[in-house]
Amino acid sequence: MPNTYIKIASVTVGAGGASSIDFTSIPSTYTDLCLKVSTRLATGNFPNVRVQFNSNTSNYSHRILFGSGSSAGSYSGANDGIDYISDDAASQTSNTFSNSEIYIPNYAGSSNKSVSVDGVSENNDTTAYALLTAGLWSNTSAITSLKIYGGGGQSLAQYSTATLYGIKNS
Repeated sequence: MPNTYIKIASVTVGAGGASSIDFTSIPSTYTDLCLKVSTRLATGNFPNVRVQFNSNTSNYSHRILFGSGSSAGSYSGANDGIDYISDDAASQTSNTFSNSEIYIPNYAGSSNKSVSVDGVSENNDTTAYALLTAGLWSNTSAITSLKIYGGGGQSLAQYSTATLYGIKNS
């Protein structure tokens, strides 16, 4: 179990929104990475938010388990990144943001990269989602950069935030 979280960087989206939140030059000195995000999409309705590594757009797959308050289900996908939540969007309750924790073990190792995500969307309505995602990036390169972005070309709204932590086991 990790015992040391060290903040690498934090980003808050400014006025006008942004197409993505990017972390570059991630050092390889940690055993794992943990990314905590609070996001809202500027437009659209329930497109997923994704995480992508090293500007690579291939070899991603994921399985999502979800509950909406009235039903449960699951789905699989393969996109240009790992889907991790149906996000709060412009058509949802004002000033609400989804929250997720993305955990990436052995990010600097030479094996394929697994990802686990625990997330929720917030909404003053009858439907809000809780999701668990298991993802895989079938690539043996060390992760040196990552990008958070809206699926379908959706922009992230002002005040969306992401904080990246490095984790050491010693």
